[in-house]
Amino acid sequence: MFPEIATQTRLERDAALVVGTATSTLTDTRDAVHDLKRQLEIQHDRPADFVALHHGSARPVAELWPHAVKAFGGNALHGASSCLGIMTEKGVFNESGAALGAFAIWDSKGAYGSAMVIIDNDPWQAGAEAVRRALERADRSGESPDLVWLTATPGHEEAVLEGIKNVIGRSALIVGGSAADNVVAGGWSVFSSEGVAGAAVVVSVLFPSTPFGCEFESGYAHTQKRGIVTSVEGRRLLGIDGRPAAEVYAEWTGWRIAVPAMGARSILSEATLSPIGRRHADIAGIPIHLLAHPAVIHPDGGIDLFANVDVGEEICLMEGAEASLIERAGRIAANSREQLGGAPAAGALVVYCGGCMLAIRERMSEVVDSVNKHLQGTPFLGVFSFGEQGEMLDGNSMHGNLMISCTTFGRNGAPEPRVFP
Repeated sequence: MFPEIATQTRLERDAALVVGTATSTLTDTRDAVHDLKRQLEIQHDRPADFVALHHGSARPVAELWPHAVKAFGGNALHGASSCLGIMTEKGVFNESGAALGAFAIWDSKGAYGSAMVIIDNDPWQAGAEAVRRALERADRSGESPDLVWLTATPGHEEAVLEGIKNVIGRSALIVGGSAADNVVAGGWSVFSSEGVAGAAVVVSVLFPSTPFGCEFESGYAHTQKRGIVTSVEGRRLLGIDGRPAAEVYAEWTGWRIAVPAMGARSILSEATLSPIGRRHADIAGIPIHLLAHPAVIHPDGGIDLFANVDVGEEICLMEGAEASLIERAGRIAANSREQLGGAPAAGALVVYCGGCMLAIRERMSEVVDSVNKHLQGTPFLGVFSFGEQGEMLDGNSMHGNLMISCTTFGRNGAPEPRVFP
């Protein structure tokens, strides 16, 4: 599967970072996990130093967890549910809603650790505690990791990020995707070697011995339909420019997404190509937006979102198209790979919004083709999330919706040091 690695000596292999991916759609969970382990053992002759294991939520996590711990347990096992399944360089695996995908790193000169913490009523503290415990498991307590791979269950990602940054610095590179289920019914979960939970955060700290690149963008363009947030309640947007938010949003979409006369109505699918943009920063005079995905519209004028918005914040209508969601994934992968500075790529972790995936589900093979083209056949694991985290152009790691990220790991060479305040 990796002929260029197979020709290396054992010493050369131990000096390089190696990545392998594996997938399984076997119905029996024990057999499926064994299948993953068998595939990864073919690719390398010792246990991996880090394993990210993501799965469609139709796979019962209570059945999956003990087998995953037995097969891959240790200091760095990172598990989470993904909408319908996963994708890799081999294709899209989302037909059964229960596919398993593993991304493994062998890196004898690096350091890796994972930890899970229940959110309870304090997501900030959960984020802080999870990253501290992950650093302990990596034997790097008190240090700032080169990269944090994050999966939180939806609802409090902004607070989780703030808790992590409080421990390792505000300029820390934090990348991930919120856990997801298959039908937007709260059936998501996360796990590590320590346990499994439906309302928790799992954090992995990565100190790779080689360079890596990371890109985080959306496939949307902003419009001139904009306003100021005047009222919010949690993640429910209530007012724009002093008017009911749902009424303003309906006008922005040409009444294609209208206010319901009675009862709340899910607009998750309808709003996928018409999200709300939050003006985050201006780079060289160009506005940079984070996206918020409208999920439910209410007769009283409220709109439930998958991200926070704040009173006084400028928002606008964003526009997307199927073609841009396909092409952007490849471009993001290319930009991530280019950041290696010419070093050969070992593998990549891709986060692709679950809402975007559902909107172009019949064309997801084109997304895989686009990523493969730009990663030049490098193994990758892609997860379908209900919220995305990554580094904006101003260097701040943020939470948004309908975003895409790609983190590409180099095979050899010394990594560039990151500076933390």
